[in-house]
Amino acid sequence: MDRDFQNAYGGNYDGGYRRQVGKRAVTDYGSSMVQWMRNRQPRYKADTKVEFERPSASYVVDMLPPIAKPLNPADAIPAKHLHSSLNKARHAVNVVRWTPEGRRLLTGSYSGEFTLWNGTAFNFETIMQAHDVAIRAATYSHNEDWLISACNDGVIKYWQPNFNNVKAIQAHNDPIRGISFSPNDTKFVTASDDATLKIFDFSGGVEESVLTGHNWDAKSVDWHPTKGLLVSGSKDHQVKLWDPRTGRCLTTLHGHKNTLAKTLFEPRQGQLLATCGRDQVARIVDLRMMRDVCLLRGHEKEVATLTWHPFHPSLLSTGGNDGSIYHYLLNEPNTPPNTAASIPPYDSADPANAPAQTIYPAHRLQHAHDMPVWSLDWHPLGHILASGSNDRVTRFWTRPRPGETGCFNDRWHIGEAAAESQGTWTARAGRRSMREEEELEMEDEADGLVDQTMPSRQAVLPGLPGLAMPSVNNDGTSIGGAQKSLDGMGNLPPPPPIPLPPGGIAGMDSAKFAELLASGKLPPPPPVGIPGQVLPPPPVLPPNFDFSKLPPGLLPPGFPPPPPPLGIGRGGLPGIVTDDSTGGGGSGIRRRGPLPSQQESLKEEQRRGKYRPVR
Repeated sequence: MDRDFQNAYGGNYDGGYRRQVGKRAVTDYGSSMVQWMRNRQPRYKADTKVEFERPSASYVVDMLPPIAKPLNPADAIPAKHLHSSLNKARHAVNVVRWTPEGRRLLTGSYSGEFTLWNGTAFNFETIMQAHDVAIRAATYSHNEDWLISACNDGVIKYWQPNFNNVKAIQAHNDPIRGISFSPNDTKFVTASDDATLKIFDFSGGVEESVLTGHNWDAKSVDWHPTKGLLVSGSKDHQVKLWDPRTGRCLTTLHGHKNTLAKTLFEPRQGQLLATCGRDQVARIVDLRMMRDVCLLRGHEKEVATLTWHPFHPSLLSTGGNDGSIYHYLLNEPNTPPNTAASIPPYDSADPANAPAQTIYPAHRLQHAHDMPVWSLDWHPLGHILASGSNDRVTRFWTRPRPGETGCFNDRWHIGEAAAESQGTWTARAGRRSMREEEELEMEDEADGLVDQTMPSRQAVLPGLPGLAMPSVNNDGTSIGGAQKSLDGMGNLPPPPPIPLPPGGIAGMDSAKFAELLASGKLPPPPPVGIPGQVLPPPPVLPPNFDFSKLPPGLLPPGFPPPPPPLGIGRGGLPGIVTDDSTGGGGSGIRRRGPLPSQQESLKEEQRRGKYRPVR
């Protein structure tokens, strides 16, 4: 009962009323992965012995991860909105990157901050100031041990998985737009607005070569996943392929008619290259033929970014400047009605000269964001797509569950006005949902952030460090109700407040005395004796002095003599022996006594019967 009551009010109920916010949705991939791992078979035998999914909610338990369906990329299309995450201080999200193990999503913002979001509940975890200016690029190494990020100042920073910054280098003098690791992680390449590409040695952070050839800003760069091959896209409408060993430009592709935005190799097989730009078209280049084989059309505005699915080479997602996200299947043209269909160059009689096939979106999220989508990234398991936009929101998308059709008529697909007319969304419900999400994010941020400022100094009792001075009134009573108990002392109450003597202190106001007592700056009491007479200092006693041998009358009446020394060192400290070989008793050198050897300890334990000698 108490647990449910505390959970209902956030766990810290202080007696006031607090509205209970909605529950946070959690996406867990554990059950589907376990089911696939238990029932999978080699591909040459047969498919996995699991019942096929049917459009019914009861088949949710039969869902398999995308890696289990290599021939069905349509099942991995993320058509359902999961969650929208936003910071308390909102800034444009320029980069989104999943951590290699998929437990968190890293976002880089225009303010230079790194934000970590939970990968299953999508709640806020932590935030840190990574760069002084806007973050433009970030990527993880293939061995998952390093993260490098770049910003508008041309600075590159090395990060460990725990986000410990170990190095920073000034790579360019202009903003860095792209960064990528080599297949063996020994080098990385950068693309900058100074129209150059630079290759760096990762271990030393030393520039090895500069690749020149672009006539304008270099906007993107990528290193082939298995080969010594670079690709870059520039503001001069050109896509160039480079040899990183010699720095020579191998070829130039002139297919685009406007500024390039993204160039990316297909990560699984490495045979295809995807490019997109401000001409509203994304192109697929076959590296074996060195020509365009597919034209991805459908965007009404510039194409700002794109990404490949980690397991399906035929699934490609793009983000537009109008906030839309389109998903393309390269083996399904999806030609609209009243439009002439095209065939792939592979099926033509002359593949080298045949026109490229036109592909239309297999799925459209026309209203995914309110502003341009700057970055897209897939979860390592391929079941969640994260998007970062200029509208300062990070959104998560996933595949619908079996039998779930309501997600295709929500505001993300048909817009707010059409969704409100169909009854699938209302402005009031949208505002309430946004307010609840903001409250959840604020609570998560308040719980996740650690205050780095030092605690305020409090008055302490003399001789008791760490115990705060109790507040007292002029009459000697304490202020503030019950005092806190001492750590490690159980339920013992703290010492009572120091009472003031009747009439106060001679020559001092009682209010001023209470103020000094509360501030902890109370001066020491004057020595007892004749006024104006300074008492001599007490005599210095030799070490290990036996107080029982003092002549009678030297100790005050009723004062018992101290116990005799135990003979274990000066001051009775165990384990400390005194070396008096230097002469004077007060000038001895303290040293720690020798520790028992392991052999003697073993013999002692054997005598006790705990260990037997080896046979």
